[in-house]
Amino acid sequence: MKFKNVITLIVLLVLNVYLVEAQLNYRYRAENEKKFELKHTKLKVDFNFNEKKLNGEEWVTMSPYFYEAKKVILDAKGMLIKNVSLNGKNLEYTYNDLKLSIVLPRLYKREEEFTLYIKYIARPEKVKQKGSIAITSAKGLYFINSDGKDKDKPTQIWTQGETEASSCWFPTIDSPNQKTSQEIYITVPSKYITLSNGKLEHQTNHNNGTRTDYWNFKQKHAPYLFFMGVGEYEIIKDKYKNIPVDYYVEKEYAPFAKDIFGNTPEMLAFFSKITGIEYPWNKYAQIVGRDYVSGAMENTTAVIHGERAYQMPGQLIDQNIHENTIAHEAFHHWFGNLVTAESWSNLTVNESFANYSEYLWLEYKYGRDEADAHLYEDREAYKKGQNSDKNLVRFYYENREDMFDAVSYNKGGAILHMLRNYIGNEAFNLGMNTYLKDNKYGTAEAHQLRLAFEKVSGKDLNWFFNQWYFSNGHPKLDISYDYNKLEKTVTVNINQLQPKGFKFPLAIDVFEGSKRIRHNVFIDKKDTSFKLAYSIRPNLIIINSDGVLLCDINENKVMNDYIFQLQHATNFYHKKEALQQMTNSQQDKKVFEAIAEALNDKFYKIRILALENISLANKYAKKEVISKIKFLAINDKKTLVQAAAIETLGKLTDPELKPIFEKGLKSKSYAVLGKSLVGMYYIDKKLAIEKSKTLPIEVKKIIATPLTRIYLEENDNDELDFIASNVMSGMFLSQNKNIQSLYKKAYDKIASSDNLKAINNLVDDIVEKGLKYKQYNFDKVGINLLRQMIQNQKNSSSENRFKNIEVIKLGMEKLL
Repeated sequence: MKFKNVITLIVLLVLNVYLVEAQLNYRYRAENEKKFELKHTKLKVDFNFNEKKLNGEEWVTMSPYFYEAKKVILDAKGMLIKNVSLNGKNLEYTYNDLKLSIVLPRLYKREEEFTLYIKYIARPEKVKQKGSIAITSAKGLYFINSDGKDKDKPTQIWTQGETEASSCWFPTIDSPNQKTSQEIYITVPSKYITLSNGKLEHQTNHNNGTRTDYWNFKQKHAPYLFFMGVGEYEIIKDKYKNIPVDYYVEKEYAPFAKDIFGNTPEMLAFFSKITGIEYPWNKYAQIVGRDYVSGAMENTTAVIHGERAYQMPGQLIDQNIHENTIAHEAFHHWFGNLVTAESWSNLTVNESFANYSEYLWLEYKYGRDEADAHLYEDREAYKKGQNSDKNLVRFYYENREDMFDAVSYNKGGAILHMLRNYIGNEAFNLGMNTYLKDNKYGTAEAHQLRLAFEKVSGKDLNWFFNQWYFSNGHPKLDISYDYNKLEKTVTVNINQLQPKGFKFPLAIDVFEGSKRIRHNVFIDKKDTSFKLAYSIRPNLIIINSDGVLLCDINENKVMNDYIFQLQHATNFYHKKEALQQMTNSQQDKKVFEAIAEALNDKFYKIRILALENISLANKYAKKEVISKIKFLAINDKKTLVQAAAIETLGKLTDPELKPIFEKGLKSKSYAVLGKSLVGMYYIDKKLAIEKSKTLPIEVKKIIATPLTRIYLEENDNDELDFIASNVMSGMFLSQNKNIQSLYKKAYDKIASSDNLKAINNLVDDIVEKGLKYKQYNFDKVGINLLRQMIQNQKNSSSENRFKNIEVIKLGMEKLL
């Protein structure tokens, strides 16, 4: 999912975990005790769309795990239990809306199988439990527009099992350390397509206009990976070798399905190669669900994606923004599905690998620069959060959903990158292979991961896992240099500023002119120094020059150092760091010329950074650079670079640039189109506005931000209803401060307006985001915004103010 038997005997580590985490008063989160072991789950289901209920029959086969037992406890949330029987005889049971306790007719011994029959009604709307990522209520089974009242939204049903929500739609032992095969008979109105795990064995049409689809999954996986999807879909067929690879999309997106998901077969081939294990399942299907509660979910052979996956050609020509997520969920079919974390405390063996698969895919498909840029962004997101006190493996936490954070994902991926660098690529791949083979169709934890990598590499890795998996934080390095001109040596002083010391390999690049000499050293104490010889005094020394180490670095550099670094560094991070440090010093001609030179960088993201940061003040003295930017705006092979160049040119408000903007308005790229509209607006308002009015609404939604800027500056009240639907995303979900400011201005304008439709759309947007992101207190944010809107309306002379206030109050009631 994208936004899990050995207990350590090292006393020091146990004390560290206790001191760091137990002080938070969280109880110890052990692996769930296995009193029974699931064997097979057979379900027959149909739906009450109006009441949002599922009618279910279940045959669940299990046996005592080790000790004989006479009582079974199943997870079953919010259900009505109609009947429980064994071999046709009713059984005594009790039910408390969460647990179904069943008394067996006799003692059953270890591995003595029995099959329970349960007839039930699942009522997901009755379930109240915290969900992962952005899920406010993890109710397992979701009915989307089930009454069909929303004419702009299709009727769909989909499930979300992780972490423990499959038990909202069928009774089970809802724990990641259980594995079961499954059969599901799904009965739906004939117009709907269904998707579930495994193979669609057959379909049976009925006289009442319904159809039953029989899905059979013969291998074993965890209950949270069960999936059902129902809706009106087009199925676009693809394949990997002889394995079906299918894409379930709404009709509108069928022509673009392979443009969105088409790299999937190559991903399966690549991941099969690096793990040494062929894709281990009988199909790979992907479906897009409306109002899906997260980015995506790796249900075995039946992955669900949120609507963000849907993209038009004008977006895909710029970038497939969902490609990393597609890779992430695919790799889960090895790490998470084939081998599953035994407990949520060990979530890292699922999610850290899925996170790192994004790097591995990008490196293979697009090159090291693209992968390093992605790793940089991931690490920065980890550092910006409140994560410094969290271990990667955590046995103490408040709620299991709290494990789904930037430590389990971003930091965990960065740690695997360091491990791969330390033991080497071949050993890393063989280590993955060993771990997967030793634990296939079972469960594992971080210690088994360590043992697998040790077995392959011959290296002791306790120190690595102790500091990165079972402890917290990362190195914060203070760097200084002492030069000895007589000896021609430089002493590199490395002092760790964080409380506890880390051990790590470190790459140091020493530049003598354009000659780069790499020194690979190993840090094994908190404060250490290395004496390095040189022929001529170094122009620059770069610490962590390969960008592998997760760390913060403090050192004193002058502007000439950053200029040299931008020109000669080999890692994306160091180039970006230099460029950002130079931005405010472009009055220095050498700094400006270095940034201008970066417009020619081989990596497009550095070209974009240079375009975003270059200063064209005193433009008449910079004609040569402006000519270069004009060339990029028309000819760069990356449309995102073209768009950045057009945005930079737009700041000049130069009528001579009109032909470039006119050409951009005809571009197939939505990024280029949006930036060209804004650029044109400042030199020919009439033309820009006329163009914006002719755009299809689908395109307008995609380029909403540049249009919002134009409409606000133009004071175009007719477009306020369009702007209103994007306000919350712009104010709170964008990381760009300029965009946040733009949409705050939009909110203020709409909140005081008499445009009833705009008020309606803004209230709907606030309520939707408030409920969807409730766990991040968006509901409270939304209430405050609505209260401010009421006050603004009271202070206005709007003819519609009383109607507007009623609409706003209704929105508040939904959030309250």
